[in-house]
Amino acid sequence: MEEEYTALASLIQRRAAAHPKPRFLVAVAGAPGSGKTTLAGEVVSRLHTSSKSSSAALLSMDGFHLPRSTLDALPNREEAYVRRGAPFTFDLDAFLPFMQGVRDWADTSSQESISAPSFSHTTKDPVPSGTCIPAETKILIIEGNYLLLDEPGWSQVSTLVDMRVLISVDLASTRERVARRHVRAGIEKTLDDAYRRVDSNDALNGQLVQEKVVGGVDMVVHSVDIQT
Repeated sequence: MEEEYTALASLIQRRAAAHPKPRFLVAVAGAPGSGKTTLAGEVVSRLHTSSKSSSAALLSMDGFHLPRSTLDALPNREEAYVRRGAPFTFDLDAFLPFMQGVRDWADTSSQESISAPSFSHTTKDPVPSGTCIPAETKILIIEGNYLLLDEPGWSQVSTLVDMRVLISVDLASTRERVARRHVRAGIEKTLDDAYRRVDSNDALNGQLVQEKVVGGVDMVVHSVDIQT
């Protein structure tokens, strides 16, 4: 995947240089286990090391998971925990105005940094203001499962960025990867339990991500063996 990382970083760099606004926003979307976080991080690293690049930063939409306190209050509480990571377990009502604010910030020469929530795998909850996007950022890579999802509400996200990148993956190949990640994160204690979680949740989410994609995707990256 090294060549893909470098090619994508070069393409983003060229498009950002030709962009008429002060900052350039890129959405990287893909199924759970597709390697989007790894890809986004590798691209940002290459943008940093390139002598011709401006400052780049990385933002994950994971900070917009609904907190457990909100899940506890839902009438379908049990389903919400089983399906945590599905679109309805994210705070879209907070994410959309946040993204509009990022778009407005990107279109100006504002010298303010932006605070965003992050996600703690220790507490399994969002961390308010856990991430800071520096004011000097010129290229912002945003990664998340549903950034290019063609469903009501979610489809607005793609209109707020300048470039859309989709990671396409063989969903069968992600099963082992995501299951082992669940065990490492303490979400499940055994690999067998993790497989059951993947089959009842992550696989469904991955299928949705790859079947319902907005129009106007600028680049499709075919994931071969991105380690996550």
